Amino acid sequence: MKTVKVLDKEFSLYIPQEKIENAIQHVADQINHDLNGQNPLFLVVLNGAFMFASELFKRLTIPCEISFVKLSSYSGTETTNVVRELIGLDHSLEGRHVVLVEDIVDTGHTMKYTLEKLRQLRAVDARIATLFFKPESFQYNYPINYKGMDISNEFIVGYGLDYNQQGRNLPDIYKVI
Repeated sequence: MKTVKVLDKEFSLYIPQEKIENAIQHVADQINHDLNGQNPLFLVVLNGAFMFASELFKRLTIPCEISFVKLSSYSGTETTNVVRELIGLDHSLEGRHVVLVEDIVDTGHTMKYTLEKLRQLRAVDARIATLFFKPESFQYNYPINYKGMDISNEFIVGYGLDYNQQGRNLPDIYKVI
C-alpha cells in the first residue's frame, strides 16, 4: 500500500483519485437535476473544498454563481468544536438558493454554524454538498443533501484536505496510520 509522510505523521492510500472523480460526478448529476431552472449561489468553504469545488463546477450545467467563505474548527488532527469565521460572506443572500460546498462533514459543527448564519441572512434555501461524510462522527440531524461518499471516522489528507496546512496537494486521499 502506498504511503506518504506529512510533517510528523505517516498516511496510507485510502481513496484513489479516480474514485473521488466518480463521486464528484455523482454529486454534480444530482445538483444539475435538483436545481435545474434555478440560479443557486454556491458558497465554497475554504481552504479544504477548493479542489472539490473546482472539479464540481466543471461538471455543472445549470446557471449558477460562486463565492467563498473561510471557516475553521480544526487544530491539527482534532476538532476544536468551536467554529471561527475567518472571512465572511460578500454577497447578499436574501431570497437566494444557496449550496454550501464543503470538503468533509464529520461532527457537523461547521455546517450547523453556517446554516444558522444563512438563515439569519435570509437565504430561501440552504443545501449542503460535501465530498466526504463521516456518519459515525455526525452529531446533528440536519440533512446532507449531496454526498460524494461516506467514509469511516479516520483522519485523512489529500485532495484539498490538510494536516496542519500540509498535504492538500495530494491527488488521492490518505488516512493516518
